[in-house]
Amino acid sequence: MTRPPEERSTELRTLFFESASELLQALNEAGLELESHPADEEIIRRVRRAVHTLKGDSAACGFYKLSELAHELEDVLTPQLAQSGGPKLAEVVLEAADTFEAMLSAYQRDAELPSVDPLRGVIKSLLAVPSATEEKPATAEIAARFEWTEYEQLMIAEAMHRGELVYNIALRIDPNSVMRAAAFQLIRNVLHGCGTVIALRPEDNSAAATVEIVEAALASAQLQDRIAQRCRIPSIVSDLRIERAAALETPEHELLGEILEAQAADVTSKANGDSASDATKAPAAGSAAAAVAESTLRVDATRIDAIMNLVGELIIGKSMLNRTLTEFDQRHARDPVRGKLSDALAFQSRVLDELHKCVLKIRMVPVEQLFRRFPRVVRDVAKQVGRDVAIDLSGQNTDLDKGILDALAEPLMHLVRNAVDHGIEDADERIAAGKPARGTLYLNAYHQGTQVVVEVRDDGRGIDLAQIRAQAVSKGIVKAEEAQRLSDSETLNLIFEPGFSTAVTVTEVSGRGVGMDVVRTVMDRLKGTVHVSSNKGRGTTIQLRAPLTLASIQTLLFRVGGRLFAVPISSVVEITRIVDSEIHQVDRREVLRLRDHVLTLVRLNSLSQIHAVDTPAEGKKKRNFVIVIGAAEKRFGLIVDSLVGEEELVIKALPTEIVSSDLVSGASILGDGTVVLILNVPAVLARLSRATPLGAIA
Repeated sequence: MTRPPEERSTELRTLFFESASELLQALNEAGLELESHPADEEIIRRVRRAVHTLKGDSAACGFYKLSELAHELEDVLTPQLAQSGGPKLAEVVLEAADTFEAMLSAYQRDAELPSVDPLRGVIKSLLAVPSATEEKPATAEIAARFEWTEYEQLMIAEAMHRGELVYNIALRIDPNSVMRAAAFQLIRNVLHGCGTVIALRPEDNSAAATVEIVEAALASAQLQDRIAQRCRIPSIVSDLRIERAAALETPEHELLGEILEAQAADVTSKANGDSASDATKAPAAGSAAAAVAESTLRVDATRIDAIMNLVGELIIGKSMLNRTLTEFDQRHARDPVRGKLSDALAFQSRVLDELHKCVLKIRMVPVEQLFRRFPRVVRDVAKQVGRDVAIDLSGQNTDLDKGILDALAEPLMHLVRNAVDHGIEDADERIAAGKPARGTLYLNAYHQGTQVVVEVRDDGRGIDLAQIRAQAVSKGIVKAEEAQRLSDSETLNLIFEPGFSTAVTVTEVSGRGVGMDVVRTVMDRLKGTVHVSSNKGRGTTIQLRAPLTLASIQTLLFRVGGRLFAVPISSVVEITRIVDSEIHQVDRREVLRLRDHVLTLVRLNSLSQIHAVDTPAEGKKKRNFVIVIGAAEKRFGLIVDSLVGEEELVIKALPTEIVSSDLVSGASILGDGTVVLILNVPAVLARLSRATPLGAIA
């Protein structure tokens, strides 16, 4: 059945917006490179290719305003204007990226398009700058694009691989020529006489009647001077540009060339009766091509989430089978069917575990996708506050869940902007402190156990703890006597309180006291933590720790007050048993001396909004289980009634009307239908960090 035109148009536009975001990122990166190398022709060619693609794709989707603006931008993307305009060209590219992004956003929301007059004004001003071409002969005036198709580029690569010389040639037809079609045909004949014409623009005589410049890719054994001499046709060609064609840039193109070569060798070997060992090279190349194709496959994230949910249901089903097999063992221990059931279940478990890992890997993406946007952010903020700041990226290949990657974008944006505005000093202050004038911001990501750590570090002035305490007291966040008792780590954590800011004035960058609060809120939602360390005069480091995936976790099950709870096994430091006489009271808190450390104890049924469902038996228990929980550098002990064991749980988010306590991050279902509440460790730690959090615990 043929799909209706409306459905095809919607699908086309969806694909366009996906590819357009990648093109805008490429424009941002190329614009930053142009600031350092304003006359680099290769960078300009990359920008021109991205703009040209955006122009064509937007026109195909009916976004003609965007297509027209991209066409105007192409006029300034020439090496000649780069040499005369200097850094202005980089400014135009970056401003164009912002304008294109605003237009795309308006198209997606069916909103009114933003004004493009500022960008048009900058383009006109750059075109008005006298260029170096006015003083140079004709060859430098031809702004040829040499934008060949994928197939033509592949043919160029094959010619180079065979050892042939490949030239890009641009010829301007004399404006005084009356019969332009005849002139084009003569040029075409001369090119064919010089070698093999791989590509030609225009391709026929009818299109040549309105074309000023003829472009060609020519493979030839002749030298460049000889070809130039033959192409300078009197009264036909007024200007000529000839240059050696560059090798293909992408590894995919090189791989395709190797595939075609291997396939050709395979056909030849079969025709000549060569050995089978030579003929086996093509499938290997073909499988490599399949790998490249799979690496570029686009899949809607909702489809992957649907598969992940189904895998989660299968994991619950596996738990049900395990419990059923346990009951079968108890009742029919000697039944021969028991062994067959056990083997079948073991096989099913292995396959399910592999399926689970494969789906998780599909959801995993490199953190490079997130880091790529920050060089532009650092450049803009540094320019806005008048500082010189470089950015150093590492760990871009670290993988994490796509959902977590997207959620980390906002807190990282706040941290990066704050580091440039608050952390790194002005050049004079840095020089006076014996530092280089240019500050450096470091972004790093790495795996640590079952977590991913994203680190933002700067070499700035660091955080003044006395200023933090004074600001917290003045804003009423803590009392003066409490501020003096706070440790250094507790003082640093005050920067995450709502409304807290050390900025003297409110600017477009910071000062409203909302950024760091957003960081903690997002990390709590991700069941992660944020840790701050700072050395005054040397810099600040902020670590965001988040789980690798939100889909499933390995947990430790326990019971408290008749309810079944779970805690991530990665947060469990150790398990111990104590008697009631070992529990002491300090400052209205229950504590335990565990070896050389004093551990705060927590009873879940004494915290707000978590209540027992059964009444404990009369009399005190002689011994209690204590699960020691750790996150970052903090530790606390969880008093539980009994331990159940370890189990892999699929996390299910709970609506707030069902569970209103922030101490529970989600739930799961066991094989027998029992609901398990998953403890939110960061929320418990936050409750313990308050001044008098556990007053209800007796």
